[in-house]
Amino acid sequence: MEPILTINNLTKKFGFLTAVNDLSFNINKGDVYGILGPNGSGKSTTLGIVLSVVNKTSGDFKWFDGKVSAHDALKKVGAIIERPNFYPYMTAAQNLKLVCKIKGVDYSKIDEKLEVVNLLDRKDHKFSTFSLGMKQRLAIASALLNDPEILILDEPTNGLDPQGIHQIRQIMKDIASQGTTILLASHLLDEVEKVCSHVVVLRKGVKLYSGRVDEMISSHGFFELKCENEEELIAYLESNPDFGTLKIENQLITAFLNEPMDAITFNKLMFEKGIVLSHLVKRKQSLEEQFLQLTDKL
Repeated sequence: MEPILTINNLTKKFGFLTAVNDLSFNINKGDVYGILGPNGSGKSTTLGIVLSVVNKTSGDFKWFDGKVSAHDALKKVGAIIERPNFYPYMTAAQNLKLVCKIKGVDYSKIDEKLEVVNLLDRKDHKFSTFSLGMKQRLAIASALLNDPEILILDEPTNGLDPQGIHQIRQIMKDIASQGTTILLASHLLDEVEKVCSHVVVLRKGVKLYSGRVDEMISSHGFFELKCENEEELIAYLESNPDFGTLKIENQLITAFLNEPMDAITFNKLMFEKGIVLSHLVKRKQSLEEQFLQLTDKL
């Protein structure tokens, strides 16, 4: 795998506050990587450090396996880490022309990138007439003008309505499908689960998990069960190594699986043991449940 960004033991302190604490993870080419955590977990600080706008306290990071300097590496990066800030009295196309001049990019890229973010039909409309979602999409178009190898987005759907959120997420998926690596900071579990292939979970600057999203939620799931002979059912579940944690609430038994098992197999097994289930539902653990388990550790 070709590394795009490697972070080793990165720490950032603001006085007595440790915003990022000994953080390490790798982003490879083609990853859609989410930094997930509540507000104040160190997500934005981490992005600021790798974009050279925040000085690290200790540790290091390198772009493209250290084959290019940080200055040259950032020419291959597209980033939006603040609210979109364009001239309100100028059109979308005029604003992007200014960005092209700054980045040394040909104007021909403007229509191409506006089409990516579904704003080509609004290219001659003033920025002041755009909705918040359209402004965010224009910012993404601006970040894509230099055909970056990695696109960095800090809370890209913050403050948007449901339609705007859906549009931004779909654009991220489309950009990723073309091979662009994405690094996304978000406090939204739903966003990371729907958009990202990999995730690093932060809380108070500390890494709780780093790896593939599907592996984070790769538990074997759980059964929700009810039956008249509750004591016999619980005794069986507790004695069977295929089952782990049991939760009992309002006569609903939640049995977490240690091994794969489908509902039909379990129902047949119960019938053979004379245990008749009045309720049987198989569910998969969500990213939210996994996240809550992780964050309960601190």
